[in-house]
Amino acid sequence: MKNTTIRQLRVFSAAARHLHFGKAAQEMHLTPPAVSMQIRELESQVGLPLFERQGKSVSLTLTGEYLVVYARKVLATLKDAEDAMARLRGIKAGRLTIGMVSTAQYFVPRLLARFHAEYPHVEVRLSVGNREHLVNQLQNSELDLAIMGRPPRDVATRAEPFAAHPMGIIAPPNHPLSSGGPHSASLLTQFNFIIREPGSGTRATFEEYLNQHQMELPMFTEMQSNETIKQAVMANMGISFLSLHTIDLELRNNLLTIPSIEGMPLLRRWYAVNSLAKLLSPGAETFRYFILEHGESFLAETFGSAIWPPGHELARAALAH
Repeated sequence: MKNTTIRQLRVFSAAARHLHFGKAAQEMHLTPPAVSMQIRELESQVGLPLFERQGKSVSLTLTGEYLVVYARKVLATLKDAEDAMARLRGIKAGRLTIGMVSTAQYFVPRLLARFHAEYPHVEVRLSVGNREHLVNQLQNSELDLAIMGRPPRDVATRAEPFAAHPMGIIAPPNHPLSSGGPHSASLLTQFNFIIREPGSGTRATFEEYLNQHQMELPMFTEMQSNETIKQAVMANMGISFLSLHTIDLELRNNLLTIPSIEGMPLLRRWYAVNSLAKLLSPGAETFRYFILEHGESFLAETFGSAIWPPGHELARAALAH
């Protein structure tokens, strides 16, 4: 493998992460044929196939699973070297890789737009996944920073809260829970729920709420996308528990409501998380300071009090602080 190039390893790592050559091509700003060519050249260097191809879907072979571990180590070490050189030059530039849970995509891109206006020389790459996926990426040194609502406890990280994160029940305007209240938590067991998949921080938070009230849902449907869940709720398929930062547009257009439920909304925090095993580049440190300084005021300005239903003055006061 002495003729293997860094570009081949980057393309291979992207393809292994997405298990889709088309998505890897989008990430790497290449065409799918170019990705296939890079993979074939790497397989020629290795002498064994790295992917099993079945139509448009691909999966890693045993050789591929072994190689991706070493490829990620090589790329992480190279990134650390680049960051170290940038620190020596003392510049606020370079590449910044940010991971975010899917719920955070409702505000992080807009926050990044403000950051980019102040620091146009920092190249930003975004990775979106559920909490479990981001924790794995932090462990593999694939991210500089992760934006999430529940920082990991079993990984050596620095987790710094930067903004309040309200979470609650959402329902269509014609739902029985959408009027009156506050309703007892026990009423929730009478309705069909649409909830996030295992591994999601939203799912874990809701399960904690159910355990605290000694409740179990007799029936629920799992979906992996906040957008799909919102569409299902608006179609009267059921109600859900989501981050209230995901429904600003629907609230303003009276497509969804936030019922008044005992113990809701839950007030959590948004965190900026980085691995203690990885030194931050100047660009990553700059963004870290930026989000810690501006994150709270940005979210308050963007979402205002629209996400707090009447009767939650204490929660709104907590948001302001």
